[in-house]
Amino acid sequence: MKHLGIGIGWRPEIADAIEGLSGIEWVEAVAENLCPGHLPDSLVRLRERGVTVVPHGVSLGLGGADRPDTGRLADLAARAQALGAPLVTEHIAFVRAGGPLTASPRLEAGHLLPVPRTRDALRVLCENVRIAQDALPVPLALENIAALINWPDEELTEGQFLAELVERTGVGLLIDVANLHTNRVNRGEDPARALAGLPLEAIAYVHVAGGVERDGVWHDTHAHPVPEAVLDILGDLAARVSPPGVLLERDDAFPPAAELKGELDAIGGVLGAAKPTAPPLSGVTSCGFAAPREPTPGPRSSHAPGADLDRPGSRDRLALAQAALLSCLTAGTPVPAGFDGPRLRVQARALVDKRADVVGKVAPELPRILGSGYRPAFLAYAKYRPLRAGYRQDALDFARFLLRAGWVEDADARRRLTRWWKERATARPPGRAVRLLRTLVRAA
Repeated sequence: MKHLGIGIGWRPEIADAIEGLSGIEWVEAVAENLCPGHLPDSLVRLRERGVTVVPHGVSLGLGGADRPDTGRLADLAARAQALGAPLVTEHIAFVRAGGPLTASPRLEAGHLLPVPRTRDALRVLCENVRIAQDALPVPLALENIAALINWPDEELTEGQFLAELVERTGVGLLIDVANLHTNRVNRGEDPARALAGLPLEAIAYVHVAGGVERDGVWHDTHAHPVPEAVLDILGDLAARVSPPGVLLERDDAFPPAAELKGELDAIGGVLGAAKPTAPPLSGVTSCGFAAPREPTPGPRSSHAPGADLDRPGSRDRLALAQAALLSCLTAGTPVPAGFDGPRLRVQARALVDKRADVVGKVAPELPRILGSGYRPAFLAYAKYRPLRAGYRQDALDFARFLLRAGWVEDADARRRLTRWWKERATARPPGRAVRLLRTLVRAA
């Protein structure tokens, strides 16, 4: 794997600051926010300086029951080629559920949700990863995610799940040490145990980020400074292996450039003090990731060769389980058996809060029109209305809900909201009579 060094997540809000930082060897950019034919000027300048840019996807949902969407894969491949990237990264997560496999409406989470660590989920994930690998022009690495909830009846630890994934597919790993800390607080999982079970040779790079604890729950916000607890986990990882790259993530509440530089220096200090016991060389391919091999008996796998293939029913079972969970979180349906109801309510509130934040950024006029009433109104709208067609449509549906429900009492605010909605709402397609009349007029 190419040496990356210390990098930072590129975001438009801090583009100028990143260009001014010394020692930045690489950046990571959210793939869905880039257009291959019109890359941001800042990224173009960084590439001209020799800075590596890695596209980081968030919407594939490789841990979902459906096979990867070919259009999303093609888009990710195009971004990798436009950036001249040495690899692309995504997440071990599901982001949507429902649809044909469950004969139910398609639901979008708008967030990365955890995959159950079961044999069914592992079989489906492995096949989805192979499909993605075949469609991408560069190697793929997958990130462990942070979670607020546990699936019932899990069969594998995180370390075992990731190790078997690598063993069966040869995919690389993007290890987020902040997510390991999140899972320690929220799920009682030991980061050291997770690291001990990982195939270290598969690590492509590492994420470091900050968060905040509220009422005993750790929120992986990427909007707070990196805590010592996360740096300690980075030190533990760096004592085991020298990662090819380490990247600081920040997605909101961006601090001054001097504070970003201080966090990067702290990361460099941890890496400089570590003395890894083993280099990341054994068992790697020319791409730098572990070569796929048949599962072997032992603690990682007790299955015979070929057992990782998608068995009949694995997708169907996973589809039903994920649809039930996502419907509970986004549409208020009953708590699926085995789940912690109070914790699901925390997760549901976190999802709708994030959704309100994104809609507020996509349509900033709405918070300005509604003022302090924006968030309560959005929570009322979203309680039983799942995200289905993206955030721009969500903003339009939210405005229509407010107007139909008579939520906005202030006359001036209601006029402004009505004008905003009319200017952006798509007109209904013309009916058959209108189309016939237009055809006759054109013919005449």
